Amino acid sequence: MGIRIGVLALQGNVSEHMDAFRRALAVMNLSGTSSVTGVRDAREIPGLDALAIPGGESTTISRLIDKNQMREAITGFDGGIFATCAGMVLMATCVDDPRLSPLGLIPMNVDRNAFGRQKDSFEADLEIAGLDTPYHTIFIRAPVVTSVGEGVEVLSRIPKGIVAVRHGLHYALSFHPELGTDPRLHVQFIRGLR
Repeated sequence: MGIRIGVLALQGNVSEHMDAFRRALAVMNLSGTSSVTGVRDAREIPGLDALAIPGGESTTISRLIDKNQMREAITGFDGGIFATCAGMVLMATCVDDPRLSPLGLIPMNVDRNAFGRQKDSFEADLEIAGLDTPYHTIFIRAPVVTSVGEGVEVLSRIPKGIVAVRHGLHYALSFHPELGTDPRLHVQFIRGLR
């Protein structure tokens, strides 16, 4: 049976996430039975197995979630959520920016712009739990997790803080796997849905 994946299409790296999930589904031989679609309406969410919340601008995405009356559909979603960069910020229970209203889906505290400005963006090869070789990561104005609550598995950390976590079916990553060509994290997330 196929997997139905939606990418929150309000702002940010929407097409990049759609392409990355399609590559992962192809690697898993699930392309013919699965779908990846952009999601702009709360009514589309309950029919999905997974939802991606892409990187972008977290305060803007938060406002658009509320403007489009999607908060309840996302917080009540029983599938897996794959959140990157700004998505990680939104998944937190506590964020260091009072302008932002996080979704509170992963018990963690997040420092929103932990690395500074755009010019401070960087790439690094990191060890990530569940992967047998390092994963090439791209950090762009990235957040870090400063603490996690019960049931949160830390998948990767750097000296600045935690940069990848899993909580139940949910993944939150402070980097952008959708901008690279390595499908392993997307594949690992999809396998966890079954």
